[in-house]
Order: sequence, then C-alpha cells, then structure tokens
Amino acid sequence: MKPSTLFIKGIKDGIPIGLGYLSVAIGVGITAASGGLTALTAILMSMTNLTSAGEAAGIAVIAAGGTLLEMALVQLVINLRYSLMAISLSQKLDRSFTTSRRLFLGGFITDEIYAMAVNQDKVTTRYMYGLILVPYIGWAVGTAIGASAGTMLPADVTAALGMAIYGMFIAVFVPIMKKSSIATLAIVLAAVISTILRVVPVFSFISYGFSVILSSVSAATVAAWVAWRKRSA
Repeated sequence: MKPSTLFIKGIKDGIPIGLGYLSVAIGVGITAASGGLTALTAILMSMTNLTSAGEAAGIAVIAAGGTLLEMALVQLVINLRYSLMAISLSQKLDRSFTTSRRLFLGGFITDEIYAMAVNQDKVTTRYMYGLILVPYIGWAVGTAIGASAGTMLPADVTAALGMAIYGMFIAVFVPIMKKSSIATLAIVLAAVISTILRVVPVFSFISYGFSVILSSVSAATVAAWVAWRKRSA
C-alpha cells in the first residue's frame, strides 16, 4: 500500500475517535474554566497532553493548589498503562519507525488509538500520523470550545456543565466492569478508599493529589492480589 494511502487510511480510522474526543474535551475545558484556569492555559494543556483522565486529574490538582510532586505522581499512576500499551504496540511497528519517531508518536497513544493501531497487521509511521491527526485536533478544539464557554457562562451553569466529565468516566468504567469482576473490584475499592480519604476528618491532612495516588495504588494492589489468588486456586 502506498504511503499516501496509508496516511489517508489512518485519518479515516481516526475520525470516529476524534469526534468522541471532541465531545469529551468540551467537558474537560469547562472543568478547567470552573477550576480557575484561563482558556489559553486549558488549550495549551490539551495540546501537550492527550490524556482525558490524566488531564482531568491534573486540573483538579492545580485547582486544589497541589505540589509539582503530587502532579508528577498522579500522572504517573494514571498514565502508566500507556507505557504498557506502547511496549505491546512496538511489536507491530515496521522499519520506518526510527527511535525519534517512536518517542514522538508514543506521546499520542491513548486507549482508543492503541486499540485501532494494534489491530493492524503492520503499523507504519504514515498510518500512525494519520491516525493521531483527527483525535489530536478534536481534543484541542473541544477543550477550546469548553474553556471559552466556561469563561463566558455564569458560574452556576459552568458548574452544572462540568458534570459532563464524570459522564465520560462512567462511559469508560461500565463496559469494563461488565466484562471483569476484578476490574469491578478495583474500581469500587478505589472509589470507597477515595471517599474515606476525602470525607473522614482524620485524613483531612492528605491532599487531593495524594488521595488519588493512595486510592489508585491500594485498589490496584488488592485487585492484583485477588486475581493472583484466583489463578493459583
């Protein structure tokens, strides 16, 4: 297949992903505006970070006045899965992927982009460039729309629209929970631990960022142990 044809195929495969990112990013932009970020800051954040959960958590850390250490650890915990996806996808890359191209394109791997790319017989750089183009634009444009609307709308309306971001998380979690009891355990346990850390007064000294880290790592550890016990039984 010609390089230009591969690029066009990548664009076509990326269109549905880009449309989905556009709608989700509007919620992210509104959340950023309600958290006190300017529209320009929110747009630049989305243009340099293609991660919905990571960006939503990052906005929350910024709004809560978190430290750089908290931000780094939160992003590490939330986005660590992308490293595993990149390692898996590397087995399908052709010789056109130089080290610099691997490093650059690796920053655009998301759950949906990975799922589309890993189903190809062989992944070329032209196809990958096409695949990431529309999702990247959709994510940045959606954030711009949401952030701009958030700065112009009344605070009550912005707060209400900001709830849309939680709809994204529900859409992500529910299908996984239907397929895996272990994933359900991890999600429910993380929610319970996070709620305890935020509600119980004795834990009030723990900041938002570290509560995310503690709940995520604790829930994942317990779920991994349960899964190991099931396999060993």
